[in-house]
Amino acid sequence: MNIAEHKLNLIRQIDQLPEESLLELEKVISQPRGHKKAAKRKFGCMKDLVGSMADDFDAPLAYFNVYM
Repeated sequence: MNIAEHKLNLIRQIDQLPEESLLELEKVISQPRGHKKAAKRKFGCMKDLVGSMADDFDAPLAYFNVYM
């Protein structure tokens, strides 16, 4: 079955719907589609998220000595 046959089949099914269902289908189809935009983040919103950090956090790792 190709896309044209699917469309024709869908139109036939819609044509057989009762009026109430047809109105409900129209509302669903007319609703805007797409993704909701994420809320804009504010500066400093991640403050205090990391409770503590090791004193040697910036120290070079021995594992990477072969690359240096």
